[in-house]
Amino acid sequence: MRLVEQARSIFAELGYTVEGNGPDFRAERAWKVVHVNAVSDVEQLPRCSGQFHCFVTEPGDVDDLEVQLESLDPGYEWAIIAADGEDYQVERAPPGPTVTV
Repeated sequence: MRLVEQARSIFAELGYTVEGNGPDFRAERAWKVVHVNAVSDVEQLPRCSGQFHCFVTEPGDVDDLEVQLESLDPGYEWAIIAADGEDYQVERAPPGPTVTV
């Protein structure tokens, strides 16, 4: 449950409204809805729907999770956040628009 609490805290601090209980919840801000999954077992990824997904996991599981998601090639944009105690780091974010100056 610690990972779930960290995931909820991260999104609340980022200004999202967090809805739902358990390891899968919804985070909404302005027009964007992100389906968040706290993943403690990268071999058991939940089935997902929606356009944007963020997987929150332990730092040691990031590489395996990324490989698994890339092999699944899901039809949505996804990101991975490594949560370690009070700290977190975005390890993989969806590609953003190209900006030319």
